[in-house]
Amino acid sequence: MTRERPRVVLIMGVAGSGKSTVGAALAWEIAAEFLEADDFHSEENVARMRSGMALTDEDRGPWLHRLRAAIEYRVARGFDVVVACSALKRAYRKILLGGASLKADAQVVFLHGAPEVLRARLAARRDHFAGPELLDSQLAALEPPPRAIEFDVSRPADEIVAELAAQFGPTS
Repeated sequence: MTRERPRVVLIMGVAGSGKSTVGAALAWEIAAEFLEADDFHSEENVARMRSGMALTDEDRGPWLHRLRAAIEYRVARGFDVVVACSALKRAYRKILLGGASLKADAQVVFLHGAPEVLRARLAARRDHFAGPELLDSQLAALEPPPRAIEFDVSRPADEIVAELAAQFGPTS
């Protein structure tokens, strides 16, 4: 069966949930474009997070709109897109996936886990601006999506990717 519209798969969750790992691998498996939301942050946002300061809704607005523009650009050219983005709040997901201008079928994948698992992952990673000190603010801001495919991050990433690839694999 051939699809009429491109797909957008939003891989969301707090820092340390494995969004980038799962998203990049899924994009590879299903031959989709991969967008890493961290690449769309301003230098000011990165500096704030690197210093352990949580971003405000005002800080996130321009970042989310830049990411939305990148999604629309790819969708307009017929590409499927996998996006790794925290997308903590419903309003953020609406910016990224909502509205008639996004001519794509969208699905949210929510990666979640126990705070101690997430904290340990954040403490172990190197060369990333979001450290363990940001986890509490992200968990406090998190509005779990009501209709999403959910995975506990205690599962191996390759298992999560395999399940998602089976569901979202090419259907042309």
